[in-house]
Amino acid sequence: MSLVANTGKLAGRTLFITGASRGIGKAIALKAAKDGANVVIAAKTAEPHPKLPGTIYTAAEEIEALGGKALPCIVDVRDEKQVQNAIDEAVKKFNGIDILVNNASAISLTGTAQTDMKRYDLMHNINTRGTFLASKLCLPLLKNSDHAHILNLSPPLNMNPYWFSIHVAYTMAKYGMSMCVLGMSEEFKSFNIGVNALWPKTAIATAAIEMLTGDTSTSRKPEIVSDAAYIMLSQDPKKYTGNFAIDEDVLKEHGIKDLTPYACDPKNADKLLLDGFLDDPAAIRHHQTVSTASLRRYHTTAVNHQEKNESKGEIPELFATISKVITPELVKKTQAIYQFNVKGKEEGVWHIDLKNGDGTCGQGEPKNPPDATLTMDSTNFAEMFAGKLKPTTAFMMGKLKINGDLQKAMKLEKMMKSLKTKI
Repeated sequence: MSLVANTGKLAGRTLFITGASRGIGKAIALKAAKDGANVVIAAKTAEPHPKLPGTIYTAAEEIEALGGKALPCIVDVRDEKQVQNAIDEAVKKFNGIDILVNNASAISLTGTAQTDMKRYDLMHNINTRGTFLASKLCLPLLKNSDHAHILNLSPPLNMNPYWFSIHVAYTMAKYGMSMCVLGMSEEFKSFNIGVNALWPKTAIATAAIEMLTGDTSTSRKPEIVSDAAYIMLSQDPKKYTGNFAIDEDVLKEHGIKDLTPYACDPKNADKLLLDGFLDDPAAIRHHQTVSTASLRRYHTTAVNHQEKNESKGEIPELFATISKVITPELVKKTQAIYQFNVKGKEEGVWHIDLKNGDGTCGQGEPKNPPDATLTMDSTNFAEMFAGKLKPTTAFMMGKLKINGDLQKAMKLEKMMKSLKTKI
């Protein structure tokens, strides 16, 4: 749902958008299409993904249905020839490029030891190098436009060490995109090219996020980002450059005060998950009196977190209850083995096997190697299984450390929903 009216400012303009076959990239493309813009869909997905909807061709159909013109191009932003070929095709069809949106990105929220070099290279080659490459190759065409913009979907350059400590490889890769904004906004001023960054305040409900967590109820729709992008790309590039904007700030400055319609679930409009790289003011104030680790926020609720009184724990009773609600159906859905290294008051090792037989759980390591090993304090552990603390939230807040298969670890969130009413 869009709250920003189309003004026609992008009519006839040509946008080159990387990663535009789905998610935020496609939402930006569709918003521009309503103005009658031309959109180059530069993305890898030519064949349908088994779990994620959308290809460059289905996106092209949606763009043209809204009144825009589309050029679907198979582009891996790591491949210089593919990027250049797509640019050449854009010139043939649309006679130039006015706007570049660097949206393509790869993510791995892993620590140094857990980040293999293949994943490291993927993030840096897509995020930082891909953004630099697309900007470099589009530059000659942008110089010829009288409304030239580059917009990177990347965060403000927040030097809080926390954002580096939890996933330094990913932070470096995203900040590389932001450093392109910092450098190019100054470098390209004489060419009247506006170079800016845009980042969502909250989690955004994309198909990839839904596949990972199974829950988008505390996220916002991609349209909040596309509306903010539309406002930014409608500005005079001579005057609007070098900004690191947050989506809801852009909309509020535009006069939109009530952002509730953007929430996937309006009931959670005041309990949304925060996105990364943003220091929540409430958390910073609270940080002055509470330990650093307890109030770092990442994809966690925006409401003030209150320290919980220390729980009595009783982990054995908890696992006894869990054993009663494990079913063959749950095993079939989950197909994962978990080991829990519980610290604090009730230190010990526990496991849940939701892969073999009818499922088992209990004290000690699992008989078969775990797919994911989760380490956390006993108090947080009890809250997680009581449904008071989501695994995703615990992980992003630093209360939960995960080794192994992150995607299978996040399946715990789906499992909690079936357990919390019985625990």
